[in-house]
Amino acid sequence: MRLTAVAQRSGSWWAVEVPEVPGLFTQAKRLDQVAAMVKDAASSLTGIPEDSFQVIVSVHLGGKLEEAVDAALDAANRLAELQAKAATTSRVAARCLAEDGLTVREIGEVLGVSHQRAHQLVGRKAEKTGSRK
Repeated sequence: MRLTAVAQRSGSWWAVEVPEVPGLFTQAKRLDQVAAMVKDAASSLTGIPEDSFQVIVSVHLGGKLEEAVDAALDAANRLAELQAKAATTSRVAARCLAEDGLTVREIGEVLGVSHQRAHQLVGRKAEKTGSRK
């Protein structure tokens, strides 16, 4: 059974409510303890074994804290997308350079990476075409 643990700070504790189980309120000192506390409380209230529950923790910080966290997570996601794009375009560029006869050391110099990284970027395609030197 899937449960949503809605966790909010209350002093130095996390106050937790679980909408799927009426009356299930608990607290935890640390956020990483919330899921275990919810499983224990849900089991006690429902008689269902703890290992039957999958707990999704939803942290509610409110106001500026939540905005700051959302902005940080959004920036990290954009960065991951850009890193994936950079890796793809680097592979394409490295393979084009290899097909044009450049060595992996030269490819590394041109792309600003080590020759070992250039070798990875060129990949098996260069081995098959014999372009790698």
